[in-house]
Amino acid sequence: MTDVHTYDIDNKIMWCPGCGNFGMLQAMKRALAELGLEQHQFSIVWGIGQHGNGADFIKVQGFHALHGRALPTATGLALTNPDLRIIVQSGDGDGYGLGMGHFVHGVRRNIDIAYIAHNNQIYGLTTGQASPTSNQGMRTPSTPHGVLEWGVDGVAIAIAQGATFVARGFAGDIEQMTDLFKQAIQWKGFALVDVFQPCVVFNKENTFSWYKARAYKVEDEPDYNPTDRMWALAKAEETLHIRNDDPPEQSRIPVGVLYREEGRPTYQDGLPQLAEGPLWKRSAQPRDVTPFVEAFL
Repeated sequence: MTDVHTYDIDNKIMWCPGCGNFGMLQAMKRALAELGLEQHQFSIVWGIGQHGNGADFIKVQGFHALHGRALPTATGLALTNPDLRIIVQSGDGDGYGLGMGHFVHGVRRNIDIAYIAHNNQIYGLTTGQASPTSNQGMRTPSTPHGVLEWGVDGVAIAIAQGATFVARGFAGDIEQMTDLFKQAIQWKGFALVDVFQPCVVFNKENTFSWYKARAYKVEDEPDYNPTDRMWALAKAEETLHIRNDDPPEQSRIPVGVLYREEGRPTYQDGLPQLAEGPLWKRSAQPRDVTPFVEAFL
């Protein structure tokens, strides 16, 4: 086990007091420490959003990508150096809005990546507009009469599209988040952990108390079966039609590991170019690319 303070950095954290990102940051540090990962053994890629400020608050090798482009950047890292454990941190706007196309294709390819979604159901960086995951009926500056459509459910999409590990967490439960992050980081294939995390300034509806009244651990259910895709989809769909004013008994939120499928080959497994090992370990001698250039002339 690595000392959790290995990942500390001497920067003042600029998130609002009470932000759900604090719990997610602590859980990530704990997960990395408990897995014993040293900084040269993994890399984190962030997208744009409040979650992306985390790039300044944890001491790791990483990359702060363009809006919606965290997954393509991470995919390049994963293919170039399969020895690295690759972690993506993305917001609900970043990953399920502008980056949705990359998300779906990353899932179906089964890229060997751990994808952590910071889902606060609001655009917190740009002062509180509705995000793709805002619940139907939610009033925001951009939807003063209420959101008209259902919110995007990244968990259901990932299960339907073929993700091999899908989980949901809650930022108010650091212990469970730590465990989910550890499982995702160790997983061979595309692993999604979607975390509901309150924005205490711009989302006054989906608060810590709102989530606590509704979240329940799927592992405690008598019919728990995370290897059954239909069961997992049914659990994911429980959050699809929720409105913020629904009472807790009518708006339960399942958290924990919803689905896992062992043994499916990753995208990297299908690339014979990687059979010789990571590209960066190959000979540093320059190669004659003339035949490749001439082939396209």
